[in-house]
Amino acid sequence: MRFAILTLLGAALLASPVAAQTGGTAIPTTTISLGTATPGGGFPLYGNAFAEVMNAADPQISIAPRNTKGSNENIPLLEKGELDLALVAGEPAYEAFAGIGRAPVRLKILTAIYSNPGMFVVRADSPYKTIRDLVGQPVAFGAKGSGLPILARYVLDGLGLKQDEDFKAIYLDRAGDGPAMVEDGRVAALWGAGIGWPGFAAVASSASGARFIAPDVEEMTRIRAKHAFLKPLLVPANSYPKQDAPIASLGSWSFVLTREDLPDDVAYRLAKTLHGVEAEFCKKLTQACETTASNTVAAAPRPELIHPGVMTYFREIGVVK
Repeated sequence: MRFAILTLLGAALLASPVAAQTGGTAIPTTTISLGTATPGGGFPLYGNAFAEVMNAADPQISIAPRNTKGSNENIPLLEKGELDLALVAGEPAYEAFAGIGRAPVRLKILTAIYSNPGMFVVRADSPYKTIRDLVGQPVAFGAKGSGLPILARYVLDGLGLKQDEDFKAIYLDRAGDGPAMVEDGRVAALWGAGIGWPGFAAVASSASGARFIAPDVEEMTRIRAKHAFLKPLLVPANSYPKQDAPIASLGSWSFVLTREDLPDDVAYRLAKTLHGVEAEFCKKLTQACETTASNTVAAAPRPELIHPGVMTYFREIGVVK
């Protein structure tokens, strides 16, 4: 009886239910809002696939993706209860949980989604070979409000470089605008992150082709000495067209965060549904192969930041004790 009451309460705290049909019988469907980012970037790609897989797996939930300005808008929208879930890049999440430049957030982690090794992409015929070569050049650092410029800021700071002073920094209104700017020479490079990131894929698939620039071994050591939360990550060979060798870089994990008061039973159901279809999600989207229960436990800055309802499910399946 207590579980039934909790379930009803959880549904009431979310958006109004609508009717779904199963075998001719109407069942309540809970609509859950999911904030992503600007069109053309990795978050909308992931968020739309996430919603499709989850909605197909559980007819009693309806996840509704919504384009936003990215991580820096998603966090306050979650805090105000205007989103139930949102995708947030690792660096904005790190700053929000740590209370850097603001009070610490009380949001929770639903799942780690994928790792974000950061790097620059240039045209294959570009004269630029290293990060230092790009100093003084026009560089697109990602969409305004997204987590990508924040990751770049930490990486460059570790090398003693200032994003807005040592480069002609450009911040995009739409993440999808960057590849064309590389192709036509408006920018020397585009900063991005991750495996299967649409901006990198677009440049690599263009007529000019692509070459990637990441910190070298000595540079990664310097960066991590100053910003230890950045982790060594690898972009496997053939993650992008004509990328024949793996690329080592630094970055962090992005997350799906929940509003603070998302009911435990709702978070439990979402986690159980998600991790029950890990294989299907991986087939749908390459970067979703990293969306696993074990990766969530490993990527969370602290265990208590994982939603209690998710932790209940993790204990049931033995991922945590």
